[in-house]
Amino acid sequence: MAVLSARLGQDEVAGVDPAESFVAAARARFPWADIRHGTAEALPFDDHAFDAVLAQLVVHFMTDAAAGAREMVRVARPGAVVAACVWDFAGGRAPQSAFFRALRSVVSGADDETDRVGARAGDLGALLEDAGCAGVTESELSVDVDYATFDDWWDPYTLGVSPAGKQLAALSDADRERVRAQCLDLLPPAPFTVTATAWSARGTA
Repeated sequence: MAVLSARLGQDEVAGVDPAESFVAAARARFPWADIRHGTAEALPFDDHAFDAVLAQLVVHFMTDAAAGAREMVRVARPGAVVAACVWDFAGGRAPQSAFFRALRSVVSGADDETDRVGARAGDLGALLEDAGCAGVTESELSVDVDYATFDDWWDPYTLGVSPAGKQLAALSDADRERVRAQCLDLLPPAPFTVTATAWSARGTA
């Protein structure tokens, strides 16, 4: 949101989230932006409202990704950019991949997000094309994140947020410690850098 506001202007940015707590936090941090409570499958905006419509790291959380993509196209002006990205969970290149490897070694049936829409090559491109986008192209986006200590990496998982955090919170104290120990074995000694890659697709409405 901060980057978009800097590039486009504070009054030119809008957003939607299904969690009221996230909406409240975003409104507090970016009071100038038009942040609304709603879902991707029924965006609370008029037809042809935006010059760019982005779904950054959220397609795999949609209850109906196809409907969400169609809504993105609906609120985009003709010729507007419609784009989405999702971490490469299937290829083991997501920021959470090491955590999920550790979790799978401790419990069976863990949701490692590999079966979600967008988690593998070609998913997002097909999604945008089926929604009516033209000129769809696909690429990869990679980022590096530096961690000074192991706990800097580990602590966000203990907050009970996201599929990873919620699954960790549901474990017994002993199993949580086993997952932590497995993560320590999988990651290099601190300080370390995690490189993560997302699948990306963009087209025009």
